[in-house]
Order: sequence, then structure tokens, then C-alpha cells
Amino acid sequence: MDWKQGLFLSCLTTIVLLTVLQGGNTVVVGSQKAPAGESSKESLKKRVFMQDSDASNFFKKRGKRSTKSRDELNAETRQMLAADEQRREYYEEQRNEFENFVEEERDEQDERSREQIEQWRQYHYDGLYPPYLYNRHTV
Repeated sequence: MDWKQGLFLSCLTTIVLLTVLQGGNTVVVGSQKAPAGESSKESLKKRVFMQDSDASNFFKKRGKRSTKSRDELNAETRQMLAADEQRREYYEEQRNEFENFVEEERDEQDERSREQIEQWRQYHYDGLYPPYLYNRHTV
């Protein structure tokens, strides 16, 4: 069988399938039966479409450029103020911790310098003058 015959047979089967399946244009939505007194199209519309009030509420959502309501503005302001307060407390706590650290370091450094100065005074004291740092003998 050459390629022309294969192409012809595939086209023929496609045409036969299309003609057989052409009558099947109905859509199956569900197996539920319509309530008594309503046609199937009406029940299908009720299941697919919304009520007018629901649809209008759905599309009433605020767009990006529209103005915000007073409640939205108040809520955003409260959130910003709370965030600012938390930020202020955090930085105040950090500043207090750093100040305490610096104060401790300064106290330790002062104590070390005081000890060194005292050692220097004791080492260089000759017994003639009181051991004051700035009490120097002038000639």
C-alpha cells in the first residue's frame, strides 16, 4: 500500500466519524432532574446565572482608582499608627540597651584608668610630697 492509499483511507474514516458524531451536539450538565412544573432550560438558567442583587454586589468591589470608604481609611490609619508605635518602642528599647552597654563600658574603662593612675602614683611617690597627681614641686 503506498502513501496515497493510506492518506485516502484516513480521510475517509475521518469523514465517516464526523458524519456519525454530528448529531451529538447536546450537552450533559448533570443528572439532577428539573423540579416539577419547570422546563429543563429554566432550571439550567437558575443553576448557571446569579440573581441581580448578587451580581451587582459582585461587581461593586472597589477598583484601584476609586476612592476608599471612611471605614477603610480609618482601618488603614489604625494599622499605620500601631506599626509606628511598635517601631518606636523597638528603637527605644534598642537605644536603651546600647546606652546601658556604653555606660557599663565607660565605667569599666574609668575603673581601669583609676587603678593605673593609683599604681603610677604609688610607684613614683618619693615620700616628700603628698601623692597628688598635680602637686608638682616648682623651683
